[in-house]
Parts: sequence; structure tokens; C-alpha cells
Amino acid sequence: MQHELSHVVALQCLLGYKTPGFHQHDPAAMLTFPDIDPIAFQLGPVAIRWYGISYLVGIAIAWGLMRLRARKKDSGWSAQEVSDLVFYTTLGLVLGGRIGYVLFYNFPVYMENPLAIFKIWEGGMSFHGGLLGALFAAWLFGRRYGKPFFTVTDFLAPSIPPALFSGRIGNFINGELWGRPTDLPWGMVFPDPAAGGIPRHPSQLYEAFLEGIVLFVILWVFSSKPRPQKATSGLFLIGYGGLRFLVEFMRMPDAHLGFVALNWMTMGQILSVPMIVIGIGLMLYAYRHERGSWRKAGSEQT
Repeated sequence: MQHELSHVVALQCLLGYKTPGFHQHDPAAMLTFPDIDPIAFQLGPVAIRWYGISYLVGIAIAWGLMRLRARKKDSGWSAQEVSDLVFYTTLGLVLGGRIGYVLFYNFPVYMENPLAIFKIWEGGMSFHGGLLGALFAAWLFGRRYGKPFFTVTDFLAPSIPPALFSGRIGNFINGELWGRPTDLPWGMVFPDPAAGGIPRHPSQLYEAFLEGIVLFVILWVFSSKPRPQKATSGLFLIGYGGLRFLVEFMRMPDAHLGFVALNWMTMGQILSVPMIVIGIGLMLYAYRHERGSWRKAGSEQT
């Protein structure tokens, strides 16, 4: 245990992590949180929030990217199929994301006030829950259109990161899911009193960059060439799971949960480990199956 903790402490020091009790900081050596009203505009009594707009923007970008891929010769996808897939997965994402947040992160609180479950505009979405919901929706879509499950997920995966980017920007504007204390030059003081008025990692921006931009480039380039079925889906799981696991070292654990395993693992890391394991399994199976197909074809030709 001591050996494991020493590695964690070393990583935290490298990332500029400070103990929660430190309060000394130079105001000139940190970034100022932008004063953005979470409410973009109001239509009478209805408040339109940037958080909701970020979801719509992310879905629209994913839709456009999938339509672009569908236009390629022999893509096997029509514009109508893409539109229906967006509808199915958006519904699964929203329902799964909210249900996942309630179950994984805040179950006792929502059981005391069940109506709060429907207040999505206030935030509180779980990516891992949203992923499960979207996968279930993709399975339903595949059954309707006669497409294998992994044909659907391989097509869908490269378009997901831009939506993640947009969602993390929404988290940043909301001033939520901030990071751990730091003395690095880009530390930021978040307005939420619970943040303690001390510089913290803008972990929402880290996630927007890594999960939204870096992962998109990796998946888009990888999927631009023919790959064995399941490989793109597997790479997405490995990429997101690994990057999320890393960022969790800089993101503040949920106050009501804290560290949930080994005195250093967060809920986000616990949920990311199965993604990495399943992703590795899918890629190994995909390429081993492909090599087996080549060998079988070669033996038939001889």
C-alpha cells in the first residue's frame, strides 16, 4: 500500500497538486475564471442555459461528422440512417447519463428528493452512464436496421469526442467539476464557495482537450483506413478510459464520495478501468480474428 501511495504522491507533486489545507497563493500567478452567466438567455419564464446549449452543439457536430462519413463511397450508411442513429443515441445518452449520475454519484440525495432527478439543466450527468445508455440505444438501432452492433459502434465512435469537448466546456461555464488545488501558473479560482477560493486545476478544460480533441484526432485518423470490426470501438474505450483515468488525478473527487478505493482511486477511475480492459479485449479479438481470416483465405487459395 505504501509503495502504491508513493507513486500517487509523486504524480500529484508533478502535477502541482497541493494538500487541501494550503491557502497561500499569488493572485498574479493564476488565471481568472471568466465571469460567464450560466444562463445564455431567457424566453419569458424559461431560462436557456449554456450547459444545455453545449449538449446541443456537441450532438450537432457529431451528426455532421457522421453525415460526412456516410457520404464516402461504399460507407453502407444513408443520411436517414445517420439521422435515426443520432436520435436513438441522443435519447440513450441523456437518459443513461442522468440515471448513471443518480446511481453512481448521488443516489441517497435523489432518493430524498426524487423530483430533482428531472432537473437536468442544473447539471449532474455521468459519462459512463451516458455511454451505457448510448450503447443500448445503438443495439436497438442495429436491430431495427439489420446492422451488427459493432458496425454501429465503430461508425459512431469517432464522432463522440467533439460532443465530449462541448459538454466539458459546459461544465466549465457552470463552474462545476473543478480540479484539485495547485500552484501551477494556470491554476484558477472558481466562484463556487465550496472550491475554497484557492487556485485549482481547470480540470474541465483538461478533459475538453484530451477527451475532446486528442481522442478525436486519434480515432478519426485510425478509422480513416479500413479496420477490422470492433477495433475502432475498442480504441475508443481504451482512449477515453485511459485519458479519464489520468485526468482524475487532477480533478477533485466528489465531496460526498471522496476516494472510493485504495485511498486514492475516485469513482471516475473505478468506472474507467472496465472500459480500458474491455477495449483491450476488443482490439485483441479484432486483430486476432483478422489474422485468422487471412490465414484461412491463404490456405484455401493454396
